[in-house]
Amino acid sequence: MSNQNTVNRELFDEVMVPNYSPSAVIPVRGEGSRVWDQEGREYIDFAGGIAVNCLGHCHPALVNALKDQADKIWHLSNVMTNEPALRLAKNITDNTFADKVYFANSGAESNEAALKLARRWALDVHGADKTQIIAFKQGFHGRTFFTVTVGGQAAYSDGFGPKPGDIFHAEYNNLESVKALISDKTCAVVMEPLQGEGGIVSPTDEFVQGVRELCNEHNALLVFDEVQTGVGRTGDLYAYMGLGITPDILTTAKALGGGFPIGAMITTTEIAKHLKIGTHGSTYGGNPLACAVAEAAFNTVNDPQVLNGVKEKAKLYVDGLNAINAKYNVFSEIRGKGLLIGAVLNEQYQGKAKDFLNAAMSEGLMTLVAGASIVRFAPSLVIPNKDIAEGLARFEQAVAKIVNA
Repeated sequence: MSNQNTVNRELFDEVMVPNYSPSAVIPVRGEGSRVWDQEGREYIDFAGGIAVNCLGHCHPALVNALKDQADKIWHLSNVMTNEPALRLAKNITDNTFADKVYFANSGAESNEAALKLARRWALDVHGADKTQIIAFKQGFHGRTFFTVTVGGQAAYSDGFGPKPGDIFHAEYNNLESVKALISDKTCAVVMEPLQGEGGIVSPTDEFVQGVRELCNEHNALLVFDEVQTGVGRTGDLYAYMGLGITPDILTTAKALGGGFPIGAMITTTEIAKHLKIGTHGSTYGGNPLACAVAEAAFNTVNDPQVLNGVKEKAKLYVDGLNAINAKYNVFSEIRGKGLLIGAVLNEQYQGKAKDFLNAAMSEGLMTLVAGASIVRFAPSLVIPNKDIAEGLARFEQAVAKIVNA
C-alpha cells in the first residue's frame, strides 16, 4: 500500500481503472492561463482542459459564483427546481434560437438526451418507421453506448457487444454521401458544426446549408453537437450563429460551466413537448452549484468584447504557428475556427502528434492532440496576448527539439 502522503502518478496505477494514461505531471494550482505542478513548475495552458476552461483557471467571476452558492443550497434533485437553474435557462433561451432547456452533467448526457428526444419526437409525430439517425465518420458525441455508436469512430464503440441500431455514417463535407443515406425514415442528422476530435475540420457553407435543406425535405431534425464549439469557442456564442442556419436541437457542455461539470440540451417548445414527464431525467441535472457557476461563465463569455477578442487571439495563434512552420516545415496546414485550432503534421511527421505534445510539456506548455497527426489548441478565450506569445515561443522550442533530434 502507498504511503498515505504520497499522491503521485504511481498512485494512479494502483487505485484507478486503467482506461486513461495521464501525464506524470500533476497540476495543483492554476491562475488565468498558467498552471503549477506539485514541484512548483509553471506551465502555460493551451489545452483548456479540452476546451472546457473557457475563462482559464480560477476566474474571479466563477470563484465568486461558486462560493456564493456554496453558502446557499447545493442539491435538490429534480423533484424541485432551483433559482440558478431557472436563471441560466432563461439566459440561454434569451440568447439562442431555443425556447426550452434540459440540464445534464456532461456532453455525452446532453447528446443522449438529444438522441432520445429525436427518436421520441419521430415516433409521436411520424410513427414507428422513422428511426434512422445519420451522423458522420470521424464524428465524436460522447462515451455512452448510444452516443459512442452515433460517433463515427468504430474504435471507440467496438468490443462492447451489440450496438444500438439504425445508425448510419456519412462523410463530413460530402453532401452527396448524406443524400445517399437520407430518406423519410430518417429522424435526425447529428453533426458537429466543426469536427473536434475528428481533426478540427470546418464545414463548408454549402455543406451546412445542404444538410439543413435535406433535413427539411425529409422531415428530419438537425441536431448540432456544440459541446466543443459552444460558448464562444469559435468567436460566436454558438457556432451555428456564424453558419447562417439554425438547428432544431443543440447540445452544449464543456465551456458552459467553465470547469464545473454541466451540460444542456436546448430546443424549441414544439419539439421539447415530446419529452413528457417521466420520459427522461437526471438526478444531478440542473444542480444549483453547477448552474450558478455556469451562469457566471455564460454571462462573462456572452460579451462582444470577449467574442471579438476570440477572433483577434485566433489570428495571433495562426500567424504564430505559420511563422514556426516557415522555419521548421512540420505542418501541412493550420485549420479550425476561433480558438479551436489544429496544426496538421505533414507527411514527414505523420503519426507523431503525441511527440509534439510531450515535447511541449517538457518546455512548460500544455497542448492537446486530435488524432495521431494533429496538434490541437483550445486555450482560454481570455488568455492574455503575452501568454499566447510566451506559449508559442515554448512551442517553437519543442518543435525545434523534435526537428533537430
